[in-house]
Amino acid sequence: MAVAEPIRLTSLSHGAGCACKLGPSQLHDVLELLGPSVPTDDVIVSEASGDDAAVYRLPDGRGAIVTLDFFTPLVDDPFDWGRIAAANALSDVYAMGGVPALALNVAGWPVDALPLETLADVLRGGRAIAEAAGIPVVGGHTITTEKEPLYGMVAVGFASLDALIRNTEAGPGMSLVLTKPIGVGMISTAAKRGVATDAQLADAIGTMTTLNDRASRAAISAGVRAGTDVTGFGLLGHLRKLLEASGCAAAVDASAVPLLERALDLARRDVVAGGTKRNHAWLQPTTEWGGCTLPEQLVLADAQTSGGLLLATDDPEALLAAGVGARVIGSTREGTPGAIEVVGRLAGD
Repeated sequence: MAVAEPIRLTSLSHGAGCACKLGPSQLHDVLELLGPSVPTDDVIVSEASGDDAAVYRLPDGRGAIVTLDFFTPLVDDPFDWGRIAAANALSDVYAMGGVPALALNVAGWPVDALPLETLADVLRGGRAIAEAAGIPVVGGHTITTEKEPLYGMVAVGFASLDALIRNTEAGPGMSLVLTKPIGVGMISTAAKRGVATDAQLADAIGTMTTLNDRASRAAISAGVRAGTDVTGFGLLGHLRKLLEASGCAAAVDASAVPLLERALDLARRDVVAGGTKRNHAWLQPTTEWGGCTLPEQLVLADAQTSGGLLLATDDPEALLAAGVGARVIGSTREGTPGAIEVVGRLAGD
């Protein structure tokens, strides 16, 4: 009896993970066409500020944090895809300084192309990460799709309104701290093209399935109030959004930015997601790249999935001492809101 070929989930995906998102300029255009919402007084954070999640004031004075994230496969193992997607969704709660409370599954499944057993494996991966975060998955919603599978989560959490971390709270003279290495977009694109090594893929999966819970708690303990997480718009894309919302500029030391192994080599070989190239184009008017080559620029714009926290703080030492992988990569300053000057070169392979 012939053995069936294993299903390559990435072969069904037009874009890997968060690289499938609308680009920042496209999203801006859609929101401009839609116009602003009219939130009530109890809506503390809406889409207007471009934060990671919405926040609603509760009668007891806390904030309810609500977010949704889903995407196409970026790895072939369904259990790992579920874990990555769940960690990515919960990251938005952690990025706001919150603690997740529960989650809902969101899935689109091509029932004529993929067995339901594979969907169950994806959901098991999501449940495993939820259990690691100490929360239940209490339901969800599924639809059938024609060819491309989709998976993600709605995540709900809570935070003290006095301790919210927002992208509007940075000021000049703060240190910029990053808590995870970048480059997972390059590696997931390499996996989709069949050119990633087992070691590269293992490192990327390990990074993407690491929750940002400890980094978030360290940030709250250190009094951090300005930050975001690094996902589909890339490191510099999310930095630009933070700077625009806060009304300041920044300098980034490329040599201090932590990279996953061989990510820069992949960029030199043009193993680059379309979402990363959209990010790079959007950054051009506001970014001075210094001596960085095009591959280095693309790594700094690389569309991440379940990336680390990017925090602006007056006290970086408290974060560096917390053992959460924090690295100081630059600083904010006076200047045109959103402007970024890159100094130095990436210390890649």
